[in-house]
Amino acid sequence: MANRIVLISDDSDFFDYIRQKLELRKSDELFSFSFDEIPEKIHLLTTAVLIVNSENTQDKTLGLLKITKGTPSMICAYNEDDIFKRKCLREGAFDFMSILTPDADFRARMIPALSTASILEKNELYREILVKNEYLSTNNEVFLNYNYLIDNALLKLNDTQGRAVFGAIAPDDKTKFLIKPNMIETAILNNIRRNDILMNYAPNKYFMILFDSDIKSAEKLWSKINSQIQQKLYAGFITITNQNRQQLIDKALDKLHNAINNRPDSANLQTAPINSLNNISANENYTTFKMFRQDFKHKIEKIITPVFYQIQQKYSGKLTGVTLEQGYGEGYGTFYIKGRTSISCFRITSPGFSKINIDITRQKDSQNIDAKRITLEPEELEAGLLEDLLEQFISDYKGGGK
Repeated sequence: MANRIVLISDDSDFFDYIRQKLELRKSDELFSFSFDEIPEKIHLLTTAVLIVNSENTQDKTLGLLKITKGTPSMICAYNEDDIFKRKCLREGAFDFMSILTPDADFRARMIPALSTASILEKNELYREILVKNEYLSTNNEVFLNYNYLIDNALLKLNDTQGRAVFGAIAPDDKTKFLIKPNMIETAILNNIRRNDILMNYAPNKYFMILFDSDIKSAEKLWSKINSQIQQKLYAGFITITNQNRQQLIDKALDKLHNAINNRPDSANLQTAPINSLNNISANENYTTFKMFRQDFKHKIEKIITPVFYQIQQKYSGKLTGVTLEQGYGEGYGTFYIKGRTSISCFRITSPGFSKINIDITRQKDSQNIDAKRITLEPEELEAGLLEDLLEQFISDYKGGGK
């Protein structure tokens, strides 16, 4: 594989000096730029070894290191300035050498840098494949297929007996359309560690896994992230113990929407999945069956119908070989995904005067039917939660095939 080496200096004599020290092959690529040319050529740096002349350009060198983190950068100086050397290494420099470093030593120290650049080039190729297949976002390290990632993380944690925190993140309905694309994910990625995972499950809405962490640390990190974004964001964190993927998602979304709604009892719901909320006593506001039915009818008109319509419009024509349908009646609303050989149903009903049930069924054939139920308090059924559950419903269908 060809090596790509980029020389950066404001002194043209440096280029000739370094070329003599390198043992280049015919297939190797060598580029030379001044510091002022870098913004235009930044795309050449991601999978290359950088050799940077820091003589009289210490501030420029440190600035360059800030925008090329992860790229193997060899910093050359005319003397062993220990203070500047430490600054460079803290900013991510791969190595620091004097201009008087012997040729043999110079070439030996180039070998691990070239190996790292080769790995980065392969990773770039793998990334293109992941983006093409819609597993990874185009601009940032945000994963789109969260089902596989969560399952894989749970297996890893079980095998290593590790600890981690799972979180659901979203703005409220009033501000979600004010947030610019990539704003949330950029702020999060700038603050989490490389092994932590950020996953997108709906526009401006994310799941996150923080390894070797606890709730207190996650909340402290979230407070820092929130201070860097103008619009208010909300998060619901739970400790990963022995839950399965669906239990994690249900609990985290419940915590998230409790935070959005400012529910005073939200802190007590950390270990209670959504479908266990039917143990909570009925809301005293619903003293009669008639009042509840009127309220549920209002929810169908003001919440369920608009959200169903919005999701249908969003995915219409984007799911190959399926049709999306809605249905309504006295005391129910239904959203269907109909494929060639399968049908999935998301049905909201009001069985009494204290609860709202969401029944999700998926029928692959007459002998293969999956079903689950989520039970909510009446006040919990709001547009944001319903939108999240529908997005998850569609994502599960896509992940399971047609």
